[in-house]
Amino acid sequence: MLALLGMNDVSELFSDIPAALRREPDLPQGRDELGVMRELETLLSRNLPASAAPCFLGGGVYHHFIPAAVEHIVSRSEFYTSYTPYQAEISQGMLQALFEYQSLVCEISGMDVANSSLYDGASALGEAARMCRRLRRGTRFLVPAAMSAERAAVLESYLRGSGVESRRYGYGDEDGQMALEDIRRQLAEGDVCGLYAEMPNFLGIMDPGLMELREILGDVPLVIGVNPICLGVAAPPGEMGADIVVGEGQPLGSPLNYGGPLLGLFACRQEHMRKMPGRVVGLTADARGEDAYCLTLQTREQHIRRSRATSNICTNSALGALAAAVHLSLLGAEGLRDLAQKNMERASRLMGLLSELPGVRSPRFNAFHFNEFAIELPLSPEEVSRRLLDEGIVGGLPLGRHLAERKDCMLLASTEMHSDEDQDRLLQALEGIL
Repeated sequence: MLALLGMNDVSELFSDIPAALRREPDLPQGRDELGVMRELETLLSRNLPASAAPCFLGGGVYHHFIPAAVEHIVSRSEFYTSYTPYQAEISQGMLQALFEYQSLVCEISGMDVANSSLYDGASALGEAARMCRRLRRGTRFLVPAAMSAERAAVLESYLRGSGVESRRYGYGDEDGQMALEDIRRQLAEGDVCGLYAEMPNFLGIMDPGLMELREILGDVPLVIGVNPICLGVAAPPGEMGADIVVGEGQPLGSPLNYGGPLLGLFACRQEHMRKMPGRVVGLTADARGEDAYCLTLQTREQHIRRSRATSNICTNSALGALAAAVHLSLLGAEGLRDLAQKNMERASRLMGLLSELPGVRSPRFNAFHFNEFAIELPLSPEEVSRRLLDEGIVGGLPLGRHLAERKDCMLLASTEMHSDEDQDRLLQALEGIL
C-alpha cells in the first residue's frame, strides 16, 4: 500500500496531522493466539459478573433469568444479521416478529398501538416528552423529583432546543409517593404540555397516586413509564388513562451486558398514532390474499420531509424486541404473573431481613414496593458497596448521585435470581461491614 502511494514509512500517512497533535501508540510486542487468550482470561478474571455473584444492583437494569430458547431463537442467522426491514418482500420473518412484539406490548400495557421499539427506556421518555409537545401547546414537562440521574440527563438532551423544559414535582419524605398537591399547583400555573410518572417509581414504590392522575391532569397528556415485569400483577397503564406508555424492556429477555444494549418500549392511544416516533409494522394481505407484513408508519426524517418528521431516530432495537417477544411468549399470562409475584416475594423477604440490622432502616419509605426498595445506612453507601464487592457480592445502588437528599440511602433490587442463601449471604456481609 505504501509503495502504491509513493511513501516510505507509515508515519507519512499521517503527515497532514500537525506533529503536536500526533500520539504514537505505545503498543506491546505482538503475541500468538494462545498468549493473547491467556492475557484476556487474566484480565477477565478481575471482573465480578452477575453470573458469578449475587447481584442486588437495580436502578433501571435488572438481573433476570433468560430461558435458553430466547438466546437460541435470537441467535439464528435470519434474525441475528438482519437490519431495518426496508424491503418487506424479503423481510417477512423479521416483520412478523416485530408485529408480534408490538401486539404483546399493547396487550400488557393496555394501549392501542405500539411502535417496533426505541433504543432504551431513557430515549423512549425523551421521545414521549417531545410527542407531548406535539399533542398540546406548553413549555413545561413535569417529571418526578425522585428520578434516575441518567434518565433525567437523556431527557434534557432530547428537550434541548425544543422550547420545552422539564420541571420536577416532589415526593413524600416518609412514603416516597408523588406529591399530588405539588402537581396540582404546577398545573394551575399553566403552560404544561405533559406529565411523566413511573410504575414502580425510581425508589421501587407502586404509587397509588397513579390512579388519580388522569382526573387531576384533565386534558394534559399523561406518560407512564413501566417496568414490564410488574404488569404481571398491576393494572395496565391504559386503565389508568395513560396517553403514552414507555419503559425499559431489558428485563424481558436481554442480559445485563454492563448496562446495554437495551430496549425502549413505546405505546400510545390510537388517536395519537400519527404523532408517534419510529415505525409501526402492520398486517395486510398480498395479491394472493395471504397475510403480509410491511412498515405501515415511518415518521422519521429519513423517510419523510424533515419538517414533518416526528423523530430523527435511525433504527430500532430489533434484536432486543425479538428477545422480548420470545420471552413473553414463553412466559404467557400466568408465567408473567408468577414471575412478578416471585419478585415481590423476594424483595419482601430481603426487606424484612435487613430491618433486623442495627442502624439500618429497611425499607426507608413506608409504602408498597415491587422488587426494589431503598434502605438507610449508618455508613456511606459507596463504602458499603466497595466492601460488599470485596465479599464477592454486587450490592445496591448508592442514591446520593441521583438524589442529593438521599446520600445515606442505597437502592436494592431482588429478583427471582436470588435464593434464600443469596439473601442470607448479603445480610451476613452487611452485618460484618456495619
